Amino acid sequence: MKDCCSDKKPDGGFDLLVIGAGSAGFSAAITAAEDGANVALIGHGTIGGTCVNVGCVPSKAMIRAVEIMHSATAASRFDGITATAKVTDWAAVVRQKQALVDDLRAAKYIDVLPNYDAVTYIEGAAQFQADGSVLVNGQAIKAGKVIIATGSRPHVPDIAGLEGIDWLDSTTALELEVLPQSLMIMGGGYIGVELAQIFARAGVEVTIVTRHGLLPNAEPEISAALTGYFTDEGITVLDGLTYGRFNQTGGQVSLQTMQAGKPLAVTAERLLLTTGRVPNTDALALEVAGIKTNLRGGIVTDAQMRSSLAHVYAAGDVTGRDQFVYMAAYGAKIAAKNAILDAGLAYDNSTMPAVVFSDPQVASVGLTEAAAGAQGIETVTSVLPLEHVPRALAARDTRGLIKLVADKSSKKLLGAHILAPEGADSIQTVAMALKAGMTYDDLGAMIFPYLTTVEGLKLAAQTFEKDVAKLSCCAG
Repeated sequence: MKDCCSDKKPDGGFDLLVIGAGSAGFSAAITAAEDGANVALIGHGTIGGTCVNVGCVPSKAMIRAVEIMHSATAASRFDGITATAKVTDWAAVVRQKQALVDDLRAAKYIDVLPNYDAVTYIEGAAQFQADGSVLVNGQAIKAGKVIIATGSRPHVPDIAGLEGIDWLDSTTALELEVLPQSLMIMGGGYIGVELAQIFARAGVEVTIVTRHGLLPNAEPEISAALTGYFTDEGITVLDGLTYGRFNQTGGQVSLQTMQAGKPLAVTAERLLLTTGRVPNTDALALEVAGIKTNLRGGIVTDAQMRSSLAHVYAAGDVTGRDQFVYMAAYGAKIAAKNAILDAGLAYDNSTMPAVVFSDPQVASVGLTEAAAGAQGIETVTSVLPLEHVPRALAARDTRGLIKLVADKSSKKLLGAHILAPEGADSIQTVAMALKAGMTYDDLGAMIFPYLTTVEGLKLAAQTFEKDVAKLSCCAG
C-alpha cells in the first residue's frame, strides 16, 4: 500500500479529480480526503445526484404517504374496525416531499463540504481529452487520478410515436401537483412497480404495460404473487406485449400493442416511462480518451474499479451495474482507496441485499434458483407461504412468501428472496448468513424472536426437510 502525498501539489493540481457530485462522487471525495489526498469534486446540475433529489428519498416519502390509504382500506380484515382515508390536497403532499428533499440535500451534501478543507468543489461540465486529461468549463484540471461518478438518467425507449407524447419519467411524475384520472406505466421493473402503487393508492386508475411481467429478474413465484396482489388493488398488469406505436388524441395517450398474437390498444390520460436507467456518459467524450463502455454506455471496470485507462476509475450508476445508492457509495470508496493508496481492494456484490419498496416489499440477496443453475450448481429450494408465519397470521395479512436457495450437496445457502409487508427489514439477517457461509441447517437452528417477520427465515430453513405445519409454536 502506497502512501498518499497529502500536501497540495506545487503546480496547483490535485491528487484526485472526482467527476460527479452525487452519492458515489461524495463517497469518493470524502474517502480520498480522509486518506490525505487533495481532491477536486466536479458537480454539474443539482448537487446530490439521483437518490436524494429524484430517486430514493422522494419515492419512499410518497410510498409512506399513500400507505395510509391502503391501511384504511385494509382495516376491515379486523372484525369491528372500519377506517377511511382520502387525498384532500395532493399538491400539499408533493410540496412536503420536496421540502424533505431540499432539507436532506442541504444536510447530507451542501453542508458536508465545508467539513473537508482538502475537497475543492467546482461547478461545471467535464470532458476528457485524447491524452486522458480533463477539461472543466473549458479549463484543464491537473490531477494524478480520476474517478468518474456521473450517475444515470431515465431510459427513453425507441417506440414509434413517442416523440409526439408529453410523457412523464420517474422525476416529473413525482412533481405532479394534479393527479391524472388514469396513468399508463411502461415497464415492470422496480421503478414502475413502486410508482404504480403510489398513484393507484392515491386514486389514479393505473395500467402497467410490460414485455416481461413484473420484476422479471425476481424469482417467478414472487413475480406471480405480486402481480396477483396488484390486481387485487385494482392495478391492471398487461404483460407479454409487443409494442407498436403511440398516439395522442383528445387528451388521451394510446399505445397499439400485440398480446398473444392479438392486437390490443391501451389508453390513459398520461404516460409514465419506467423502462430502466442509462449511464450518464454521453457528454464526457470517453471515446476520445480510449475509455471503454458497454452496449448501454456503462463504463467498463475491473474488480478494482479501474477503467480501460490506467489512471481513471469509475463507480456508481455510471458503470451500469448494481444501481443502488449504497452500492454506489461502496464502489466509490473502493475506487478512491485504490486510486490514492493502491489498496488493492476488490468490488464484491455477492451478498448485496436489494429491496423493492412495493407492498408487500420484495427483498433479495444472493443467487436466484435460475442464476445458480446457470452456474452449474445443483440446488434445492424451500418456499414458505406467509400463512405459516405467526407474525403474518397475527397481522391478518398473509400476502407473500419466503424462498431460500441452497446447494443440494452441501446445504450451503446461496440466496434468499422475501415477499412480505415487512420483508425489507429481514433481508440483512440472511445476507449475513450468506456472508458467514451458513447452511440451511445452521439458519434453522438459530434462535429468532417470536412473532416477527424475520422468524420466517428460520421456518423457511426448516422447510427444506420438515413440514412446518406439523411443528408447534417456536418449535425448532
